[in-house]
This record gives sequence, C-alpha cells and structure tokens, in this order.
Amino acid sequence: MSLFSKNVGIDLGTANLLIYVQGQGIVLDEPSVVALDAETKKTLAVGRDAKDMLGKTPGRVLAVRPLKDGVIADFEVTEIMLSHFIKKLNLKGVFARPVILICCPSNITSVERNAIRDAAYRAGAKKVYIEEEPKVAAIGAGLDISKPYGNMVLDIGGGTTDVAVLSLGEIVTSCSLKIAGDKFDQDIVKYVKDEYKLLIGEKTAEEIKVTIGTAFRGSRQEKMEVRGRDLVNGLPHTITITSDETEQAMRTSLQQIVRAVRTVLEQTPPELSADIVNHGIVLTGGGSLLHGLDQLIFEEIHVPVYVAENALKCVAEGTGIMLENI
Repeated sequence: MSLFSKNVGIDLGTANLLIYVQGQGIVLDEPSVVALDAETKKTLAVGRDAKDMLGKTPGRVLAVRPLKDGVIADFEVTEIMLSHFIKKLNLKGVFARPVILICCPSNITSVERNAIRDAAYRAGAKKVYIEEEPKVAAIGAGLDISKPYGNMVLDIGGGTTDVAVLSLGEIVTSCSLKIAGDKFDQDIVKYVKDEYKLLIGEKTAEEIKVTIGTAFRGSRQEKMEVRGRDLVNGLPHTITITSDETEQAMRTSLQQIVRAVRTVLEQTPPELSADIVNHGIVLTGGGSLLHGLDQLIFEEIHVPVYVAENALKCVAEGTGIMLENI
C-alpha cells in the first residue's frame, strides 16, 4: 500500500451501505436508498435523507432501493450511490485512487459481479476486489477461518441470508436465500392486512419487528399500537398487535432459514460437522438481531448458536481485517 492511497472496504447491503477506511475504521453507515426526481432523473438525496422519504414521496420524487434481494436491481442508481458516498469521504487524496474491497452475497452471477466491479471502478477505484459476504462476516465476527476446522456462519441481512461452513480460509458448503430482514417486514405487512384489514407501510412493519418482534413463540410478551389505513372504510385506524402474532407472521420465512441451515449442515463433511457441534453457529447481520432467533435455531438443530457482538458491522469490520492482508 502506497503512502498516498487509502484502502476502502464496502459492505454493499440491500438495507445499509457501510464503508470502512483503513486506519479510520467504519466511517459511514447509511441506508442504501437514493431519491430521484422522476422526470429529470436528477439525484435529490442519498442515504439517510432518502430513506426518510420512503413511502412518503410526492409523485415526482422516487425513493429507490437500488439493491434488491442482495443483488443490484438498478445499476445506474447503484453507481450514483457508490460515487456519492465515495466522493463524500473525499478519499481520492492528492496522489492516488483508493483500493476498494466490496462484499457481495455468495450466490451472485459473474455478470452481477462484473457490474459491481464496474460501478466501483467508475466511482474512482484504482483496484477492486470482490469477496463473498459470509466469509468476510466470519472474519469480522472474530472467527479464525484460516485453521483446518469448521466454522459456521449464518449472515442475515436485509435482502439475503447466507449460510456457510468455512475451513482453511474458504467456503466449503454454502447456501443463499432471498429471505431476510425485508421479507420479515413484508410478512408483517401481509399479516396485519389479512388479520385486521389494515394497511401499513414497510417502515411501520420494521418498527413492529424491532420493537416487539420475536422468532420464538412465547419468548416475549409485548404489545404495540399500530396505526394504518383501514381497508374497509379507507380511514386511519389503530390496532394492537402482540409479540406472538409477529412470530406467526414470520413463521414461514423463519422456517425456510432453519431449513437452509439444516441443508448446509447435511452437505458438510463429517469432520467439519463435529467442529461445528463444538464451536456452534455464529449469527451475523442485522436480521440476526431478531429476538429469539438464536433460540429457534438451537431448538430445531440442537447446535449451540451465538449472535456476534457487532452483528450489524461484522462485514464492514471484516473488510478492514482483509484489507490489512490483501
């Protein structure tokens, strides 16, 4: 690394984009949302300011989430977002462009991989490395994946859930699902609509999930008032929802995640399986903070489960560690 170029790690998440700068740590953590003018396609806001506009925009303003299910749904907007944040950091320095390491889900296609790479080059990178998210999350969670024993990571983000068994620094078996935090929100929206004939937005659903949501029935006894639009008469209306109802709403999605963990374990070589029973499964990503999730997985799979301390920032911190060793 030359004296003048800075190394940068980017966790390009469906819900949030985090940037790690070598020597400074995580310098940016903002929602992956861009607000555009529908007619002129001019960028109005990026990140937090744009997220505040989600679901509340007048006709002319579009609040776009360029990453859907962990992959780039809108290349132009992704590029706008990357360039915006990289410029904001003012990294170009006097002499050199930054070396950028970007994390992406483990099952993306080579076309998508190249698109991410191109976007980073156009945003001003000198060299771009692309790494798989579960691997980086494991490193960020403090696991030593270079040794010849098995580590298992369950990384639940906004758009994708990645399950992976790692050994000797590489992924041995893995599986990626398009079911994660955003899907939980949609499940809650659907449940409230079906049960109470009340229409709520995804932002409200996320609030319910974070405040009273649980993945394990009976492990949390809380209630919350929810406001939305009554589908019958079209007027604003308030209902009360309980923790157990959130579990019911998300149950199908949660079961699919449990099934993915089971599938990966079934495909894992027996020697590594033995290690995982000893070391347990580490949960990372924002979705892993869902109340009772560790309990649910333990009950279903009978392997110890731990939530990483820095679950939200594992991937970004992992890029930092990897940048040291490129």
